[in-house]
Amino acid sequence: MVEYSFDTDTTAVVVVDMQVGFCDPSGNMYAPGSEAVADDVRNLVTDAQTAGAHVVYTRDVHPPDQFDDAHYYDEFERWGEHVRESDPETELIDGLEVRSRDHVVVKHTYDAFHNTELDGWLRAHGIDDLIFCGTLANVCVLHTAGSAGLRDYRPVLIEDAIGAIESDHREYALEHSEWLFGEVCSRADIDFV
Repeated sequence: MVEYSFDTDTTAVVVVDMQVGFCDPSGNMYAPGSEAVADDVRNLVTDAQTAGAHVVYTRDVHPPDQFDDAHYYDEFERWGEHVRESDPETELIDGLEVRSRDHVVVKHTYDAFHNTELDGWLRAHGIDDLIFCGTLANVCVLHTAGSAGLRDYRPVLIEDAIGAIESDHREYALEHSEWLFGEVCSRADIDFV
């Protein structure tokens, strides 16, 4: 039963980091939980595109020297080298078609709003509601959706289209998001109008 209706003129589906590096066994940060939601993400994107909603794809891409002068936080030290600039693992997985009206945000950290054009692009297109899917639940999805809420967008996380390294990471991220800044529902609960 549909519980959430989204106006395609003011809604964007935000597809977080559905890249080869996270979703394919060949990737340096492959998580089976990310690969497991790939079809659900593709189906959600197809539904949104067919209805005429905007789709935003984030791509996590790290310049090779990004953390060379890091004082405290070195993501490569924490996670190992991953999705490095010019590496094929930075590409979106097969089956995610970027249309001319969609937008791709290249980010260098967990939050897709941090030092990117995302906020300006969304405001320029009159977007108020953001439907989140993608990976990783407790990292880039959580930080981007939380940042959206702080910017007065309505973040809605699609629980069956969000991947994680561990299932308890996913559950934590969804519960925390719903408690603090957003809403959580399943794909079956939404419709585009």
